[in-house]
Amino acid sequence: MPVFDDYVIDVLMRDLVGHDRKPVSFLVYLWLAAGQARGEAELRVSYQELAESVGVSKSSAQAAVRWLLRRKLITANRQSVTATPCYTVRSPWREAAQRLSGRGH
Repeated sequence: MPVFDDYVIDVLMRDLVGHDRKPVSFLVYLWLAAGQARGEAELRVSYQELAESVGVSKSSAQAAVRWLLRRKLITANRQSVTATPCYTVRSPWREAAQRLSGRGH
C-alpha cells in the first residue's frame, strides 16, 4: 500500500474537495500518485482507462486532469497531439520545502 504525505490528506484533500469542489480531481491525483509510488515514474494512461480505474465518467476524468494540470499537481507529456498522455505526479509543497532548505533557511 502506498504511503502518502500527511499534506495530501490533511491539506490537499480539503483544498480540492472542499474549496475547489473537485472531488474527482482528488481521486485522480490519489490514483496517479499510488501508481507512481509503486515505482512507475511516469504513467501512460488514456482518459478512458483512468476513468474506469477511478470509477468515474471519461468526461469527469478529463476535467479532473485539466484541473490538476492547472493547479500544477501533475504534468502531462505527449509524443503527439493524439498520443496517450504520460503523467507525472508533482508535490509542490515538497518542492517548495526543498528550495527553502537549499537556501539555508
